Amino acid sequence: INNGVSSPPSCPSNTMGKKSRVKTQKSGSGASAVVSPKEMMNLISELLQKCSSAAPSAGKEWEEYIQIRGLVEKIRKKQKGMSVVFEGSREDYFPDLMSWAQENGASCDSFIVTNFGAEGYGLRATRDIKAEELFLWIPRKMLMTVESAQNSELGPLYSQDRILQAMGNVTLALHLLCERANPASSWLPYIRSLPQEYDTPLYYQQDEVQLLLGTQAVQDVLSQYKNTARQYAYFYKLVQTHPAASKLALKDSFTFDDYRWAVSSVMTRQNQIPTEDGSRVTLALIPVWDMCNHTNGLITTGYNLEDDRCECVALQDYKENEQIYIFYGTRSNAEFVIHNGFFFHDNVHDRVKIKLGVSKSERLYAMKAEVLARAGIPASCVFALHCNEPPISAQLLAFLRVFCMTEEELKDYLLGERAINKIFTLGNSEFPVSWDNEIKLWTFLETRAALLLKTYRTTSEEDCCMLEKPDLSLHSRVAIQLRLAEKQILEKVSASGRAKRLQFQKKLEEDAPLPHYEESDIALLENSDTDAKLPIILRKLEEVEEGQEIQVEEHSHFLNGRSLASLTFCAEQVQIKNSFKFEM
Repeated sequence: INNGVSSPPSCPSNTMGKKSRVKTQKSGSGASAVVSPKEMMNLISELLQKCSSAAPSAGKEWEEYIQIRGLVEKIRKKQKGMSVVFEGSREDYFPDLMSWAQENGASCDSFIVTNFGAEGYGLRATRDIKAEELFLWIPRKMLMTVESAQNSELGPLYSQDRILQAMGNVTLALHLLCERANPASSWLPYIRSLPQEYDTPLYYQQDEVQLLLGTQAVQDVLSQYKNTARQYAYFYKLVQTHPAASKLALKDSFTFDDYRWAVSSVMTRQNQIPTEDGSRVTLALIPVWDMCNHTNGLITTGYNLEDDRCECVALQDYKENEQIYIFYGTRSNAEFVIHNGFFFHDNVHDRVKIKLGVSKSERLYAMKAEVLARAGIPASCVFALHCNEPPISAQLLAFLRVFCMTEEELKDYLLGERAINKIFTLGNSEFPVSWDNEIKLWTFLETRAALLLKTYRTTSEEDCCMLEKPDLSLHSRVAIQLRLAEKQILEKVSASGRAKRLQFQKKLEEDAPLPHYEESDIALLENSDTDAKLPIILRKLEEVEEGQEIQVEEHSHFLNGRSLASLTFCAEQVQIKNSFKFEM
């Protein structure tokens, strides 16, 4: 399961109100006069047009963001006071959430919801829990899914709109808003317990987003904002004009802030589960379980089709009163910040992207592309540089070796004796192509990382100084932490490249013999644990050729069973698909 996250809470409101009542925010005296539907529709059309125009030329993305943001702020100002909010604080609704869960057959006797300060709300153990013990399950009828959306008042619109049919996450966002506006919704205990605001970049001030300029993450942050604005404008028009939407409770009040809240709720919480018949995967929001905060470890949540429920086993031993954590998957800090709204300090899976390709105008292009194809690697690809050793995956090592091969070396891997088997050694650090080839590839990596570092507007030292300022906003702090983490990975990669280059220069000077690959070594290649020794393995999530998405395969068999191994396996299967992006 592609684990969701409980976002840090918004500040609790001081007003304690009746739990059953929904109120519409009262406008402050500064609110604008009533806006005519025509005036609003004109602004929405302008926003839709602005967000649907061709992608801006390189370097103009920030300018476009400012323009889109200006239009959105205009709309938000005119919609001031129109959003539906619940009275009281989020905390007031937790008892209702737990009794609702219990009534519906969820397990709620091992934990309670607690505020953990900087980490926000999470689950606290009310008894000792053993590692791998099944302590939490949530039946399907509690989940909000694309299927429950189709069977709700949103169904008629869903059946006629191609975007809803193609984008489960957008369907879930609108489903959430429709249920929130329905006083009789069975999901209200869950919806009221959600944060009223999030820390995703959709909530950042302009100057906070500006701190990300020059980072790898900024592109995704800007397109996330543009996609959300485009979707909002599209659905605003659809909800106001489509006959199938005429009865939606959502119709009377559908503000940008509402949509931003719904998108963030879904983005920080959505997971993939199998459909009832187990034949496909679908997206779901999983109440109570999504209160768990993240730590390093293994995925311990799976779906039990037999009992038709989501199940979670403990990641480790928990003593009574300790916080219960789950692992959200191997996400980089950029992914955590953009899609979950937090920066995770101890992230062993942190990485930065690097786009590499063999130039088509290069004389040896055809030969290099052929060797890469035999190894199952595209000639142009986005790879990852990792925060730990080794900084490159088996696949990136194989790519760089081919990238740096001479004509003679290429011939050897295409036509030489045992050429087929030699392809298997490309991703294995034990079997260099030649000492020269190793020197070239590590020099290339060292230089490329150093060049990437020069593109930032600040140095690591300057970022560290900024982080010492006590008056930094939470979002500014997260943006600077992310910027610094990217640089630290590149600094490590550059240093690692230099060390390896020197190591192989020494081998060359000493005229050391190259290790030779024997047929018997195939076992070593297949059974080794470390990534660097693997043969070319199934492509990793982040290493996908541009424009392609790795599809989830074989989902009919994987979500049944309770052992930790099967849960981990099935969850990793589902996790191949990057289900938290909102693009349209």
